[in-house]
Amino acid sequence: MNNLNLDVLGIINSTQIFRNLSPSKLVEIALRKNEGELASNGALVVNTGKYSGRSPNDRFIVDDDFTHEHINWGKANKGITREHFDYLQSLLVSYLQNKDLFVFDGYVGADPKFRVPLRVINEYAAQNLASRNLFLRPTEKELVDFKPEFQVICAPGFKGIPERDKVNSEAYIALDLKRKIIIIAGSSYVGEIKKAVFSAMNYLLPFKDIFPMHCSANTDETGNTSLFFGLSGTGKTTLSADITRQLIGDDEHGWGENGIFNFEGGCYAKTINLKRENEPQIFDAIKFGSLLENVVLDDKTGDPDYTDYKYTQNTRSAYPIYFIPNAVLKGMGNHPNTVVFLTADAFGVLPPISRLTPEQAMYQFVLGYTSKLAGTERGIVAPEMTFSMCFGAPFMMLHPQRYAEMLKAKINKYNTTVYLLNTGWSGGPYGIGERISLKYTRAMVSAAINKDFDNIEFVKEDFFGFFIPKECPNVPSGILSPMNTWEDKEAYKKQAKELKEKCDKQIESLQLKI
Repeated sequence: MNNLNLDVLGIINSTQIFRNLSPSKLVEIALRKNEGELASNGALVVNTGKYSGRSPNDRFIVDDDFTHEHINWGKANKGITREHFDYLQSLLVSYLQNKDLFVFDGYVGADPKFRVPLRVINEYAAQNLASRNLFLRPTEKELVDFKPEFQVICAPGFKGIPERDKVNSEAYIALDLKRKIIIIAGSSYVGEIKKAVFSAMNYLLPFKDIFPMHCSANTDETGNTSLFFGLSGTGKTTLSADITRQLIGDDEHGWGENGIFNFEGGCYAKTINLKRENEPQIFDAIKFGSLLENVVLDDKTGDPDYTDYKYTQNTRSAYPIYFIPNAVLKGMGNHPNTVVFLTADAFGVLPPISRLTPEQAMYQFVLGYTSKLAGTERGIVAPEMTFSMCFGAPFMMLHPQRYAEMLKAKINKYNTTVYLLNTGWSGGPYGIGERISLKYTRAMVSAAINKDFDNIEFVKEDFFGFFIPKECPNVPSGILSPMNTWEDKEAYKKQAKELKEKCDKQIESLQLKI
C-alpha cells in the first residue's frame, strides 16, 4: 500500500502518510487540525488531557523466550503474552485505518556503532514534531534506504476498555522486545514515547557490554565530562544545562569503551516556574519548532505562564538539542571524571553534597532514593518518599544487580569520583525547612566538576557514612552539615536514623550484593 511497508504492522488503509516533515509543516498541520495553538514565543502548545505524566501502571512487556530469564519482573515490569500483545496491536491499527499518519524515521544512540534505526508512527502531527525533536534526525541520504529496527505506533485517540481488553485503564503501553514493536494507546503525553524507546535500549545494550544510564551529561572544552543521575524534579536537566559547559544530553546515555554517548537528539525539559534568569538555555530554547505540553497561555498576549499549574505541575517542553547554544551535536563525550547522584530529600536529612566510596555509590545507585515531586506522575500532589532502582526503575528492565555492577566496574576502571547532591530540603522536612537554593546547588556542582574539593578536608557523616566537605566556594559553610541547619538537633538525629533504616530495609528487600 505504500513504500514504507506499514502493512506488516497491520496498517493498510491510511488516508495520507506524511514522512519526516519539517517542523514548519508539522506545526501548520497541527494548527489546522486544532491539536494546539502557538505561544507568543513561537512554540506549539498542546494539552494532553488527563494523562499529563507517565502512566506506569499501564505498561506491559511481552514475556517470551527472549525476555523471560532476563527481565526483572514485578510492579514496574508487568508481563503479558504475545497473544495479548497482538490483540492490543490489532485494536490500535484498526483504529488508525483511514486516518492521516505522521512518520518519523531516525535513530536512537549517537554512537554510529550502536545506534538503532527507529520509526515512530503518530496519529497527531504535534506528537510527530516532538518525536522529531527528541530522537536523532537522519540525513536525506540515510533516509533513502532506511530500514527501521524498532517501530513505535502511537494512537492517543484510541481508548482501551479495561473489562474487554484486560488492561488497567483506557491507556496502555506495550513492548514486544523480540519483534521490536512498541504500541501506545490512550495517552498523548510525549514522555510515553520517549521512555518506552529508552527502556528498550536499557534492556538491549548491556548484552553489548554498554552500560545504559538514566542521566544527563555535559563536558567542557578540555573534555572534562560529568554525569548527572536523578529522577524527574531533582534538577537533572536544569543542572546539566550549564552556560559554562557543553551539553551532551539531558536524559539517557550509554557508557562504553570509547566513552559516553547520548541516546537522543533533543531535550524534554520541565517548565514549571521556569525563569530566564535561572535557566537561560532552557528558556531561550522554547521557540518556534519546540513543543510545549500543558502550559497555560495568557489570553491576551499568548505569553506562556510557567507559574500556572492549572493542568499539571509536570509542564514540559520538547526541543532539539541544537536549540541549546553550546550543545555537543555529535552527542558523544569522554569517560566521565565526575558522577553526581541527585536526590530531592523531603526529610531534610541528607547533606547538600557528599562524596561517596565506590561501595556507597553502588548502594545509592541501586537505592535511587528521592522524594517524588508533584506532577511527575498522575496522582502525586505533594512530595512522597520513593526508591527508584538505578535512578530510573521504570526504565531499567534488567535486575538492578546487573546495572550496579556495571557502574562499579566503570567508576573503578576510569577513576571516576562520585558525589551525592541533595536538591531537596534543609533545616527540617518539607513544610518546615526550605528547599536548598539553586544558586548554592550550582556552586557545589561546579566545585565537584572542577575538582575544587581535592584540597578540602572532608568529615564523615554519622548515619550514612558519607564524606562531607568542610567548605565549598561560594556556599555558606554552615549549610554543608545538615544537622547544623536544624533547630532541634535531636529531631534531626531521629529523622536521620529513620531514613537510614528505611534505606537499609529497601536494599535488603532487593537481596543485592554490594
